[in-house]
Amino acid sequence: MITSRAFAGRRYAVLGLARSGLATVEALVASGAGVTAWDDREEARDDAMALGADIGNPLEIDLIGFAGVVVSPGVPLNRHPIAAHAREAHVPVIGDVELFAEARGDLPPHKVVGITGTNGKSTVTALIQHMLESAGVPSLMGGNIGLPILSRDPIPEGGVYILELSSYQIDLSHSLACDIAVLTNLSPDHLDRYDGFTGYAASKARLFGLQHQGQTAIVAVDDDPSKMVASRINHRLHRVSGKDIDPVDQARWPALQGPHNAQNAVCAIAVCRVLGLNDEQIERGLATYTSLPHRMELVGEVGGVRWYNDSKATNAASAAPALAAFPPAPDQRLHWIAGGQAKGDGLAACRPWFGHVRQAYLIGEAMESFAAEIGDALPVDPAGDMATAVAHAAAAAKPGDIVLLSPACASFDQFKDYEQRGDVFRGLVRALGA
Repeated sequence: MITSRAFAGRRYAVLGLARSGLATVEALVASGAGVTAWDDREEARDDAMALGADIGNPLEIDLIGFAGVVVSPGVPLNRHPIAAHAREAHVPVIGDVELFAEARGDLPPHKVVGITGTNGKSTVTALIQHMLESAGVPSLMGGNIGLPILSRDPIPEGGVYILELSSYQIDLSHSLACDIAVLTNLSPDHLDRYDGFTGYAASKARLFGLQHQGQTAIVAVDDDPSKMVASRINHRLHRVSGKDIDPVDQARWPALQGPHNAQNAVCAIAVCRVLGLNDEQIERGLATYTSLPHRMELVGEVGGVRWYNDSKATNAASAAPALAAFPPAPDQRLHWIAGGQAKGDGLAACRPWFGHVRQAYLIGEAMESFAAEIGDALPVDPAGDMATAVAHAAAAAKPGDIVLLSPACASFDQFKDYEQRGDVFRGLVRALGA
């Protein structure tokens, strides 16, 4: 695990003892810190005690003298009482990424790349890691992807930590100065946690404000809000665009098709160039990359029909690039499974690509509202649930067609999370070819 002398002799409160919370307790205790931990679940409190933590609810104890209250990114600071309680005691509310930033001085010399944005950040993170790994550079993914960063062993000298950073994780960081910081794009999301879109965009932009002179910012300027963020950066800046990618080149990268993946690729290429990779190493990484689960993941081909799992597309802005990736060839070939628990942004972002869709199969709570919004723009099948949608799409699709699950909705009406939704889809597709 990652430990640091910086934590020794200090006391921290840890609120929430899921995977990252327990990893934080273990790393702090191993570093010589005192830890008071809390979770509503008794078994989680028992796990923390076994690691050496005291048990106490940070909302009920006197926090004066604590070095920090460590919370999960899921804790809404705009309405959770811990924020005010900590502020009264003049104690910062932080996350495990901030602890990683504070521990950097005890790690072998390294670089940190931080990636944020509304969409694409997981793919950019994984793509950079793959490109570095295939070039023989020690690297490690963390943050909003993979295992908790503090639970990982430090990488050797000359390595690169690649952190996917949600706006929540940036909010909980105060000393994270990324050697390279990346913004993929900006569109409305998580507005329940911010003072409108302006507050959300400011949270993302803060990643660059934490950087020092001499560090590098990379911003994809394909949307106006990202252009605005770029215009306010006054240190080393690379502006990039998905339009910079030659379609002939992109055709050689099987897992990086569509305009959204052109943007993902150009961000990753810019990072790897700053880190010193040459064109041959970059091309090899792009050509051999395989998609992350639930992100335009090719889950099977049955009877000449390709099936893609894009369950991670939980809003229309995320689903739109997936629709754009499959233009008619020469006729519409795309069967689109959409719906779930709507986020309130409707399908406006998807509308420019309705002409790519042969038929939409709608599921979940959003079925009726999506059907009304689509109107007669394209044929609609009110399937209701995933199994019915897959069965109907399988019956209608012809060789050469594409079936795409890209819901443009949260999953919580019918599934535990987007991962379970994608897993169910994958299983239904595999059963078709059994």
